[in-house]
Formats: sequence, structure tokens, C-alpha cells
Amino acid sequence: MDVRNCRTCGRLFNYIGGPPNMCPACRDELEKKFQVVKEYIRDNPKASIQQISDDNEVTTNQIRQWIREERLQFTDDSNIGIECENCGAIIKTGRFCENCKNSMANTLSQAIEKPKAPEPPKKKPENKNKMRFLEK
Repeated sequence: MDVRNCRTCGRLFNYIGGPPNMCPACRDELEKKFQVVKEYIRDNPKASIQQISDDNEVTTNQIRQWIREERLQFTDDSNIGIECENCGAIIKTGRFCENCKNSMANTLSQAIEKPKAPEPPKKKPENKNKMRFLEK
């Protein structure tokens, strides 16, 4: 049994696992805020992150976290974007831009490439017909 303090309210709770180190009550409250923010973005697609934060009483860091987790995604014509963690390009959701994703996928696939079949051992030429001398 792993008992921890909630990072939001400080109450003790039985930690089961997973990234948010929050009690179930705070996790449910955060999920309700997420649903409100999602509806707000649908109704106001041109709103900035700061405006979304102010109108919904959610921190800008929390909104950015939802974007990085790919829970929120903005359209291409939206002025909202975050930076790719690798190259700094502006992206609409996730952690990496498409170029960096492809580059990482290629690097990974090359790293786990199947090993080549081993070459059969070379046979030594047979020397059965040669004369041999034994020294004493």
C-alpha cells in the first residue's frame, strides 16, 4: 500500500499509479475543468491560451500539458501553438513536430534492424594429396 499526499490539496490518499500524483477528488475536479476548457475551445476557436486560462480558471501550464498529452488539439488556422521539444518548431498538439517524429522513428527502426544472417564459414582447401615429413 502506497500512501501519498495529494500535490493539489495535500490530503493523504492511496496511490495506485499513473502520472498525476493527485487524490481521486482532485483528479475528478481536473477532469471536469478539462471538459469545460474543451467546450470553450470549440465555442471560441480563435481564443489565446491566456484568454482560455483566464476565462476558465485553469493555469496556462495545465493547458500546455493537455496539449502535450494530445488531449487538446488546435486547428491549423488557429493562432495557438506550442514549441516542438526537439527543434522548436510551432506545433498544434503533442511533443514533437512531424519531421522530428519521422527522424526518431527512422533512428529507432535502424537501431532495432534485424541482424544479417551469418555467413557460412569458409572451408579450408583440402590438402590430402600432399606429402608430409615427420622429423625426429
